[in-house]
Amino acid sequence: MTHEAQRRALVTGAGGFIGHHLVNRLKAEGFWVRGVDIKRPQFEPTQADEFLVADLREFENCRRATADVEDVYQLAADMGGIGYITAVHATLTRNNILINSHMLEAARLARVRRYLYTSSACVYPANLQRDAQISPLREDDAIPAEPEKGYGWEKLFAEQLTSYYGEEHGLGVRIVRFHNIYGPLGTYEGGREKAPAAISFKVAAAEDGASIPVWGDGRQTRSFCYIDDAVEGVRRVMESEVRRPLNIGSTELVTVDELVDLVCQAAGKHLEKTYEPDRPQGVRGRNSDNTLIRSLLHWAPSTPLCEGISQTYRWIWSQLQETGRARPPAPSEAIPAAAVVFPSRAKIAAH
Repeated sequence: MTHEAQRRALVTGAGGFIGHHLVNRLKAEGFWVRGVDIKRPQFEPTQADEFLVADLREFENCRRATADVEDVYQLAADMGGIGYITAVHATLTRNNILINSHMLEAARLARVRRYLYTSSACVYPANLQRDAQISPLREDDAIPAEPEKGYGWEKLFAEQLTSYYGEEHGLGVRIVRFHNIYGPLGTYEGGREKAPAAISFKVAAAEDGASIPVWGDGRQTRSFCYIDDAVEGVRRVMESEVRRPLNIGSTELVTVDELVDLVCQAAGKHLEKTYEPDRPQGVRGRNSDNTLIRSLLHWAPSTPLCEGISQTYRWIWSQLQETGRARPPAPSEAIPAAAVVFPSRAKIAAH
């Protein structure tokens, strides 16, 4: 990309996990990038050309953020893992409604050309996710609505508001629905971590042969999408003319037990599981249907879970090693898909 043709992009939430990776991708493609967040990235410096530490619940900060850019990637949100989003419904919902409504209006006033909003699989109805053997969730399943309390309702409302700005004001909107994004450089402790990072942290800190806590009974199911696939999907959607919401998620469904098994294999450890059925679990099952994104963009996430988990575990183990909290052995190379074994699956079959 030449200097004369250099596109100017804004990434909100650039101090967070996905936003930081997206800034790196845009810089690699030759964009001029402004990052904005209430905090700077935690694990490495930003590559953004300009980084504003600002609270986007304040409208004037949104005006500053959107000045002189063509593309807006709206990732800023008050969010976290299941323990966090089930504990602060009012605060989280208010914060995110302020951020999203202010960002849309600021983008309209700044005459932004392209505006991508990152939504969540939490928008999908709870009544479709009560069985661990769930049918993959299609984009049209979101309405009639029964999303997750707090975070899910706020995300669905923001999707609608984003669409209205496209219809009434001509804003070039795009919407993606993330399904459990994970990978290196994501938070792994403190209460806002997602399941792959939380489990990797527990396994890395555990002595071989010990036990680790697992929230729920281990049989709830999810699919998990690796960060490189998520960023690739965001870029493809932004460069497309698709205006309707699209899933960005893996279709590789596993139980939480199987996720723990994968992490243990990446670690080279044999650990027991202590189940905690009273801890927050979310819906019973959730999986992405990628039919629409394949049809419209001729692409879908493809990183095998075993490969992504190996990368994630090695990074988290190295982080703990720096502070003396990692327990041996050091992780080896990635697990080939053909070598993956699920002891939990064998136990269920035996019963």
